[in-house]
Amino acid sequence: MPNPEQQQKPVLPFKLGIHPINWVGEDVKEHGADTTYEQILDEIAALGLTGTEMGRKYPTDPEVLKAELSRRGIRLVSQWKSVLFSDPSYRESELQAYRKHVEFLKEMGSQVISTCEIGGSLHFDPRRTPNEKEVLRLDEAGWQSLAEGLNAAGAIAREYGLKLTYHHHGGTVVEQPEEIDRLMELTDPELVYLLFDTGHAYYGGADPLEVLRKYYDRIAYIHLKDIRQEVLDQARAEQADFVTCIRKGVFTVPGDGCLDFTPIFRELLSRGYDGWAMLEGEQDPVVHPAYEYAKKAIAYIESLISKERR
Repeated sequence: MPNPEQQQKPVLPFKLGIHPINWVGEDVKEHGADTTYEQILDEIAALGLTGTEMGRKYPTDPEVLKAELSRRGIRLVSQWKSVLFSDPSYRESELQAYRKHVEFLKEMGSQVISTCEIGGSLHFDPRRTPNEKEVLRLDEAGWQSLAEGLNAAGAIAREYGLKLTYHHHGGTVVEQPEEIDRLMELTDPELVYLLFDTGHAYYGGADPLEVLRKYYDRIAYIHLKDIRQEVLDQARAEQADFVTCIRKGVFTVPGDGCLDFTPIFRELLSRGYDGWAMLEGEQDPVVHPAYEYAKKAIAYIESLISKERR
């Protein structure tokens, strides 16, 4: 077990946290299946980090979760919320569920909500069948319905003083650069913000730096994730689906993949970003131990920030 006293909290211009997905897979359930939430939270504290997202191993009782986080000096920054707004028949029930989600995050002191449309997704859409092989891209009616639903959900979030941050995501209908553009074009900038994810941007075919520059004014939350180019190339050659890509190890933490984070951090420094940024690896912790990889990623980020400040 790492010793917290040997760790110093990184001095960064923004708030750096870490997602429990580094320890326990969300989309690949066997990754970290035997890992306890106590281990995850203890290691987050040992890393000197003070923010986390909700994970599937964490206690769901707000009072228990508050106590476990508080005694380690950690806060809950956000929690993923899948939505199915592209189909109008789901809107009412989805908005009711969204309000409950917002109420939980409000009680936990969170300020942003990681939100992602799952309609059309091969893996996450409950209407899909196991023998299908591709994401079903949205038609015009689907786009309009998605935008209306997100605006309505964003209004609910605003009621409680929170922000809906849309997570462009591999294997979904808002994955490619033109889909990010379409989403930003159709939604109300006062109600729908962007969760900028470096790894998912690259996975979807975008230049992460271009996405950051283009939509900085709407970015309210960040995920820092890297990509293994050789794994991505092989997976694309095999036409592997999104979850298979995760199993193959396409994602890793910053500094361990092909992405150049120097201009990304330079941009964040020049813009004065002071919100939360979450470290994400989303890989098998047996092969790539979460604590060790996170420790290296923090050192890498600190070194880049230090160089930019000179």
